[in-house]
Amino acid sequence: MRLVIAECQVDYVGRLTAHLPMAKRLLLIKSDGSVSVHADDRAYKPLNWMSPPCWMTEAPVPDGVEAEAYWVVTNKTGEELRITIASIEHDSAHEFGVDPGLVKDGVEAHLQELLAEHVDTLGTGHTLIRREYMTAIGPVDLLCRDAEGATVAVEIKRRGEIDGVEQLTRYLELLNRDSILAPVSGVFAAQQIKPQARTLAEDRGIRCLVLDYDELRGAESTEFRLF
Repeated sequence: MRLVIAECQVDYVGRLTAHLPMAKRLLLIKSDGSVSVHADDRAYKPLNWMSPPCWMTEAPVPDGVEAEAYWVVTNKTGEELRITIASIEHDSAHEFGVDPGLVKDGVEAHLQELLAEHVDTLGTGHTLIRREYMTAIGPVDLLCRDAEGATVAVEIKRRGEIDGVEQLTRYLELLNRDSILAPVSGVFAAQQIKPQARTLAEDRGIRCLVLDYDELRGAESTEFRLF
């Protein structure tokens, strides 16, 4: 990974346009080709980014522009992230090696397996595209299609909290930039979903689904039922 702290201006040109005026920012260039632009806030969320597959070139500085460097990051659809660098304060490269990935606890992993086997739990007509659908920021637990053929991303937790909703939000922002998959809706599935997490999810248009582990396993629940 290459870390660059620079005074820079960033322009995204493609299906939409976005402009970040000149300011000091952190630029992350990862080994998979992805580039993300960060400010000193917002925790993990970048101001703008380009997901792989993409390619970065250090192009000539445009005429009339005073800058130390000019980077152009292009994806497979021809969209561009143009970074005009006025000055560089820090530039370093680091070798991370192979990441072992996120290890889920036993119940959470089993929930994912069971829901993949019984994907109609999400709704009639749902079909599974694949489990652990890889993105530049991590794997989506399940990627599915609904009865109308629209893409659905599912994040599965044993206990549904706000950080899980934030994680799914990041996946949705990334997946919806892929013209092949978009539009992508989200389902936040858990055995228990905290009220704050449900409120945040519903505010973002994410559907919440409470999972019954015993029912998914085909076991009879031991809880008393009214009906």
